[in-house]
Amino acid sequence: MERRPLDRAAAAAVVAALVAAAGCGAAEPAPGAATAPPSTSASPAGPAAKPSPSAAPEAAADLPAPDEAIPEDAARLAKALRETTAALNDAVDAWTGAGKAARGKPPREVELLALYQQRIYRFAARHPTVATRAFARLPRGLAAQARDNTRAIRELLALARPIKGSAPFKVRPPLPAADLLGHFMKAERRFGVEWEVLAAVMFAETKFGRVRSASYAGAQGPMQFMPATWKAYGMGGDIQDPRDAVMAAANYLRATGAPRDYQRALHAYNPSQAYVDAILLHARQIKRDARNFYVYYNWQVFVLTTSGERRLTGP
Repeated sequence: MERRPLDRAAAAAVVAALVAAAGCGAAEPAPGAATAPPSTSASPAGPAAKPSPSAAPEAAADLPAPDEAIPEDAARLAKALRETTAALNDAVDAWTGAGKAARGKPPREVELLALYQQRIYRFAARHPTVATRAFARLPRGLAAQARDNTRAIRELLALARPIKGSAPFKVRPPLPAADLLGHFMKAERRFGVEWEVLAAVMFAETKFGRVRSASYAGAQGPMQFMPATWKAYGMGGDIQDPRDAVMAAANYLRATGAPRDYQRALHAYNPSQAYVDAILLHARQIKRDARNFYVYYNWQVFVLTTSGERRLTGP
């Protein structure tokens, strides 16, 4: 994908299992004792992501259904990803371009295209041989994006643990993308932690706050803090409030090494190299093209259960 950095001044102006893991901190007051992360990006195939030779929609007017079949052969998978990503980028531009603030519910076109793209990547993560052949057919920029996204999903998959299919989940709509972007950028100005890294953490932990359930270890809120760690770094805020959670995460990451050493800081946030790598891969994609923030914002919550995978949010 073409590199398109975010205009920070303009932006400031407009400014398995999901509960199977802890986020920042641990039951002990010392920071950095987290366990496996929530798998909002981890389980690689949606409930309807069954292989099929069908191709992606040819144009934006021919939008994919929420359960659109995923092509199983390399040539058609590459075509599906190429056409879907191009249409999605155009839809994001129409939603956010010319100084528009991405407030309110995203356009249905963006939601459907983003969900289909997400499901393609989840399929690719489960079928590495087909994915490798498909990505070799893509333009260089898109191939790099595809490899990053697929690798990030695989890294988090290694940390996922299935839960009972009957387990209750609490989900909710996220704050508008423009509001979240404002929180990320304000935290960057205050603590020096790159907003793209903060966005990637919230994306991996709770899909930008969609997941409201606590983790199996008791981590809470959109940035998945353990209560003891929140007490040390939450600055008196509300652990469930997205703005307060972003500020606390930036505070914690700064205290543990960022921005000088993101590897160290993210490892303190969650002591797993797979988790660290996944966060940095997603952050790199947002840095390369700011549209990827809005794309990730529209990726949905999937949960891995003992009876199969299911999608909890989205169209």
